[in-house]
Amino acid sequence: MSENRLYQSIAAKILALIESGEFPAGSRLPGERDLAERFGVSRVTIREAEIALEAQGWIAIKTGSGVYVKPRPIDAHGALPDVSAFDLTAARTVIEAEAAALAAGRISDAEVEELEELVAAMSNPQASEEEAGEYDRKFHLAIARICGNPVVEYCIHLLWRMRNELPRVRQAYSRVCHDDGSARSDEHAAILMALKSRDPAAARTAMRSHFQRLFESMLEATESEALAEIRRHTEQNRERFLATTRI
Repeated sequence: MSENRLYQSIAAKILALIESGEFPAGSRLPGERDLAERFGVSRVTIREAEIALEAQGWIAIKTGSGVYVKPRPIDAHGALPDVSAFDLTAARTVIEAEAAALAAGRISDAEVEELEELVAAMSNPQASEEEAGEYDRKFHLAIARICGNPVVEYCIHLLWRMRNELPRVRQAYSRVCHDDGSARSDEHAAILMALKSRDPAAARTAMRSHFQRLFESMLEATESEALAEIRRHTEQNRERFLATTRI
């Protein structure tokens, strides 16, 4: 095997270990000597492989410190960007509101019935939180399909991947949806009514209102957590002060 093909082969093997989770994002790769022994190649080949992986955005070579795994490049194998729940909700407000407007202009009676069933299932008090969340997802993805634009549909599928697969985002949404279950049902019913009326402007407004309420709820939850953290620190400081005065 030529030297060029050899370092490329080693780069592919290191990348496979990164993708498998053996070397997760933020971790430090073993040193050149350890990797050279593991793969049975020279340290020069390891160095060339690492340079290639750095150029592709997979690792960062820090002189005097080591080689560290970076978060996946956004365009690599369907990897998701690291976004906040606020960023995601702002994007959903724009994209899903327009999808609702497009869907209102072309929705069929059968599709209205499909959405009615999903809203009813979502609002069922016997449904678990996980079941209600799944009906919620199906409702939004059905509107994405009905809108008739495959690019918009793809974008909304991607937004839902971020919503469900990014831990910070999933946690933020779960907290808000758990606390505001009745509001979520009412908002989806309003979206359905606008779609059933074949009113694009009303559908757009109803979807925007849904996400605006989500955004405001997330802000309130964040503020509450910050205040709770301040209270905890204050109480800890008080206890330390009182303990000092007793000495």
